[in-house]
Amino acid sequence: MGEIEDAIERADRESFTRQPPKTLKSQIRYLLKQLGSAKAVAQEIGVTADSVNRYRRGARKHARADVAEKIDDAVRARWQPQVRKRRQKRAAATGGITVETRARFGYTAPVGTTDDGRFRRLTVHLPPAYAQRLFDARATGAGDQEMRGIIAEGFKDVYFQDGGGRAPGLSDVALNDIDYLDLDY
Repeated sequence: MGEIEDAIERADRESFTRQPPKTLKSQIRYLLKQLGSAKAVAQEIGVTADSVNRYRRGARKHARADVAEKIDDAVRARWQPQVRKRRQKRAAATGGITVETRARFGYTAPVGTTDDGRFRRLTVHLPPAYAQRLFDARATGAGDQEMRGIIAEGFKDVYFQDGGGRAPGLSDVALNDIDYLDLDY
């Protein structure tokens, strides 16, 4: 996963109204309920169906670290999908999305001005249209570069050009060398 995809996933996890199951047994039961069979769960997490049944019965109390991580990721990916959809829909319709980042911003500017990229720490609230474009891009399997482009375009409009009030000659903004990026919606 790319940095933008990770940030969206973290923002989704913050929207949980209830915590996902914590114990191995309860996580396996949840996955069985979601996927329907021990065989399907086994394929998802990379173990045998017998191992899944041992986890379910409590015969095995702990999974290997790599398997436990896969189980946790599988549970979190399926946990409270309606809550996530509702929050994303609200962000795309009325709320917008807040992006906090420290990254190198480069841009194309008119002759006589500097276009040297430099690190900036920014927290910018992007309008709902950018949230919608970002969620649509993620849903269609867009790469990290395409999602960076959407965020960079939002920064250009909202931060650098202040909605058209300044820097009219600024034509392109690039988001590079991301130190960290966090989203909230």
